[in-house]
Amino acid sequence: MTEQSVANIGVVGLAVMGSNLARNLASREGNTVAIFNRSWERTETLITEHPEAGFVPAHSYEEFAASLSKPRTAIIMVQAGRGTDAVIDELTKVFEPGDIIVDGGNANFHDTIAREQAVRETGIHFVGTGISGGEEGALHGPSIMPGGSVESYETLGPILASIAARADDGEPCVTHVGTDGAGHFVKMVHNGIEYADMQLIAEAYDLIRRGTGKTPAEIADVFDEWNTTELESYLIEITAQVLRQTDAETGKPLVDVILDAAGAKGTGAWTVQNALDLGVPVSGIAEAVFARSLSSKAAQRAAAAGVLPGPSSEDWKPSDPDAFIEDVRQALYASKIIAYSQGFDEIIAGAEQFGWDIKKGEIAKIWRAGCIIRARFLGRITEAYASDPSLVALVLAPYFRDAVTEAQGAWRRVVVSAAEAGIPSPAFSSSLAYYDGLRAERLPAALVQGQRDFFGAHTYKRIDKDGIFHTLWSGDRSEIETEPSWH
Repeated sequence: MTEQSVANIGVVGLAVMGSNLARNLASREGNTVAIFNRSWERTETLITEHPEAGFVPAHSYEEFAASLSKPRTAIIMVQAGRGTDAVIDELTKVFEPGDIIVDGGNANFHDTIAREQAVRETGIHFVGTGISGGEEGALHGPSIMPGGSVESYETLGPILASIAARADDGEPCVTHVGTDGAGHFVKMVHNGIEYADMQLIAEAYDLIRRGTGKTPAEIADVFDEWNTTELESYLIEITAQVLRQTDAETGKPLVDVILDAAGAKGTGAWTVQNALDLGVPVSGIAEAVFARSLSSKAAQRAAAAGVLPGPSSEDWKPSDPDAFIEDVRQALYASKIIAYSQGFDEIIAGAEQFGWDIKKGEIAKIWRAGCIIRARFLGRITEAYASDPSLVALVLAPYFRDAVTEAQGAWRRVVVSAAEAGIPSPAFSSSLAYYDGLRAERLPAALVQGQRDFFGAHTYKRIDKDGIFHTLWSGDRSEIETEPSWH
């Protein structure tokens, strides 16, 4: 067992993410890092390959705890679920009141709330922390979204700030998001926005390729150009790199030999499921999730391809390819704004539901670097909430309202062209439909309420007077004032 406490931070779980995070911590001045993994081989490999890190290795949880100075602080980087619970159980046996356990995995925020409540009874702090940036971010600087108590952040904050990505103004991309599950909730929404952003980019690529006949490498040049505009982002940057990659075995563009079935790890679906529970429309994010699901239905798609009729995109070509590409660029930006607006709507609703004091502008600031959805226009989101903290929808902020107003003509032309050509564009189309629904003075929901009242006596409100009403549909069809239905 270690004879004295020499490390100020520890990492449990040394797979790629945990190892990279431990190396990042060790490379920052003032940090000494204790490490532990269930299998000693990974620990041994890490200390052998990186002697410069000065890691303090442990063979057991007892030795790991003894190596940490108080308040002991440990970051768990293991698979979400039972693996996380197992590590928490072991750490609570060797930690003391005031110590801090940080879960840096992609946990469901509901689980984080339950874990925080259980661990709190021991006097130990539990901090659910979203970490975005993948393996590279973990090593060089991620965007970090910690929840937990204010007291725990006093110790944890400076450590996380030492390893977080830095925005162009030098600010570390980390902030105390809120109590218990707030950090993992915001990370979940981040991932939902990421799904939408990736699907929109994929639809833009598909439309350009089918509409103009450009090769993937030529479309990569288009994305490189777009990355000098307001669309500048990490995802646009890597899209160009993916499209330019050639498969060594076949000589074809790599994108043409990758199976067109997109995987998912669940956080996008969680975003949509929780939005439904909160009553928040996130249609752009939902369509991105469903598009991945459809891509994986190989048998259905194969059966439908030769049976279901539709227009041939091969017969459709825009009269002015350059103008069409510019239209797609503008449609992409407008739809991207909608995705972020919907995502922040969900963050606001979640904060209200669970009692979190989430500062929207601060969230946008910590997404400016390190994370997957980092982009130039995140600074605009921070400015929007700084100007109007009670902003009811991000798309209504002057900058974003003007941007969508300018782009909407192109946006509509792209959606129409896609429909006429039979090219699926679910994220573009649903984003535009949401925009039109948001600005509509009156929606057909009135008819839906009438239908609900007819078959289920679910009642309705009127536009001309207060009260709850029901029509006696199976009687004389007169209207009565009644109590609201909860069915």
